[in-house]
Amino acid sequence: MTARYKWWVVAMLWWIAFFNYADRQAIFSVFPLLEKELHLTTVQLGLLGSAFAWVYGLCSPAAGMIVDRVRRKSAILAGLEGWSLICMATALARSFPVLVFFRGAEGLGETFYFPASVSLVSDYHGADTRSRALGLHQTSVYIGTIAGGFFAGAIGQHYGWRWSFLIFGGLGVLLGVVLSRFLHEPPRRADAVKMPLAGFLRLLWRTPAAMLLMGAFVCANFVAVVLLSWMPKFLYDKFHLSLAAAGLTATIFVQLASMAGSPLGGWMADVLRRRWAGGRIAVQAVGVLCGAPFVALCGLTDSSVWLVVALAAWGFFKGLYDANIFASLFDVVPPEARGTAAGFINMAGWLGGGGTAPLAIGLVARDRGLGPAIAMAAAVYVLAGALLLAAIASQTRRLFPN
Repeated sequence: MTARYKWWVVAMLWWIAFFNYADRQAIFSVFPLLEKELHLTTVQLGLLGSAFAWVYGLCSPAAGMIVDRVRRKSAILAGLEGWSLICMATALARSFPVLVFFRGAEGLGETFYFPASVSLVSDYHGADTRSRALGLHQTSVYIGTIAGGFFAGAIGQHYGWRWSFLIFGGLGVLLGVVLSRFLHEPPRRADAVKMPLAGFLRLLWRTPAAMLLMGAFVCANFVAVVLLSWMPKFLYDKFHLSLAAAGLTATIFVQLASMAGSPLGGWMADVLRRRWAGGRIAVQAVGVLCGAPFVALCGLTDSSVWLVVALAAWGFFKGLYDANIFASLFDVVPPEARGTAAGFINMAGWLGGGGTAPLAIGLVARDRGLGPAIAMAAAVYVLAGALLLAAIASQTRRLFPN
């Protein structure tokens, strides 16, 4: 392997993560079509978002433990093919229960990707470049979200919502076939002994910083999923945009701003981490605390100009946080437990945050309206900031830089 290959790995995984998020975002841009065709309520629409998150979260710890014990390349590519086929099968749904089933199944298919990919990237990139590598990888999430939001809305508007799932799923299957030739598994440490579940749980109990980082991710993911699941419908209803325009507006300003924030957050974190053990977490705290006022503004403003400003600012500060989700955690857990740790933080974030956000906002929106419900999510960002500050204060003495 050449010295450049570690960056080629990031580039290849970038495309897989792109489809990971494009596939999961596609359904939110066609909410109005599903609402009309299947006669769904806001609570049922919220359940579609929550079904994915619940399955994704419940399966993440097992997925994380598995990827610590198998070839991560195999887990990544098998997951890609699996969730892409499920995405295509979603087009067959003719009723709400079937649609919920496929959304949950897609969560199962995608659950292996992030534990495997961030573990693999972290083996190729040491402490000096890890945040930058993971920050660049994170930009795929933003572009994938934009593509899923816009193209699903555009395709649905002209050809029906089913074609969105067929096209995105088919392209994912093709990508898996191509990358199977070029993605290679790095050698694992010869002395690494896989940590059993009981040992990992003891490690968490003795590592308050890890627990607090997971709690912060619950809050941050709650707010992120509010954006992903409800902003397209909010724009469609309040500003009377078309499906394609609502799907694009709900994603492009936030995600492009996050693309600027994430690499910057990765660079800042790598620099600060060399001088201060809590440097990566501090960058995350800045992200959520500075982003909170703009979350509130998104839901409350009646001005399209201020909405764009709020979405862009929210996205930029979100990028600072996102770049260091896994890098901060890997500072306080040993290398042999990275996959398991990634699985557990995903479980916490998607069950406690992503799994509750669509339904909770749907319930609040039923009584108070969607705008105030979105604005209320700002308080959850403030709680995330408090947990991150506590994590810095309790930072463990022993760090794992390799």
